[in-house]
Amino acid sequence: MPLYVYEAREKDRSCAKCRDGFEIMQRLDEARLDHCPYCRSPVIRVIQAPGLTHSKTDLHYRAKRAGFHTLKKVQKGEYEKLY
Repeated sequence: MPLYVYEAREKDRSCAKCRDGFEIMQRLDEARLDHCPYCRSPVIRVIQAPGLTHSKTDLHYRAKRAGFHTLKKVQKGEYEKLY
């Protein structure tokens, strides 16, 4: 199932979830969302590039976006923080 990104049409009249944008999995035959499932304010679907590869930069970006850090092993028992 594809992963779609939606964000609020009117950011000043929306909740924190749709103001910053949220992802939702939907089947191809499902209709687009018109309203936020949390606060019912109008939302629009944001066009995203397809995620076809999992390059190292993509994994670092996704980890950073999720609030995690990526580490690189420097020596035995030592790691360097990349992001």
